[in-house]
Amino acid sequence: MGALIGILFFLIATAFSILCFVFWVWMLIDCLKNEPSTGNDKIIWGLVIAFTGIGALLYYFIRRPERIKQTGQ
Repeated sequence: MGALIGILFFLIATAFSILCFVFWVWMLIDCLKNEPSTGNDKIIWGLVIAFTGIGALLYYFIRRPERIKQTGQ
């Protein structure tokens, strides 16, 4: 029974890790593709997403809705 729980935990953890990686890539591409090139916002957000563990979530909840309101993208 313990081995079955271990395998289940491993599968759930692997699926969660893959989903987190896909979300991270999606936010990085979204930032680099859709952020306006004026100013340093694109560079700063790209670096925040790329080099911090929580950068993709910050971008998704803080910057992305603001950018969509401003530019419609």
